[in-house]
Amino acid sequence: MVATWIWVLIPLAAIGVKGFKSWLDLKERQLAMQSHETAEKTAQYAAQTERLEQRVRVLERIITDKGVDLSDEIEKLRDTPLN
Repeated sequence: MVATWIWVLIPLAAIGVKGFKSWLDLKERQLAMQSHETAEKTAQYAAQTERLEQRVRVLERIITDKGVDLSDEIEKLRDTPLN
């Protein structure tokens, strides 16, 4: 009687393992996509931070430069692209 059930359980175990492997593959693909999206967002944040740092440096230069007419310097910097 037990020997009969073994022949039933072996194919069921194989089907279960195949299903589990498919589930693991799906999770791996989801994790890879999530990692890629996170890397893209990190790059965007880094670029935005760099632009903000450039703007702060410009403002610091304007504030600390006493020999330049402030309004002329602001207008000149508005016309200059930061990239």
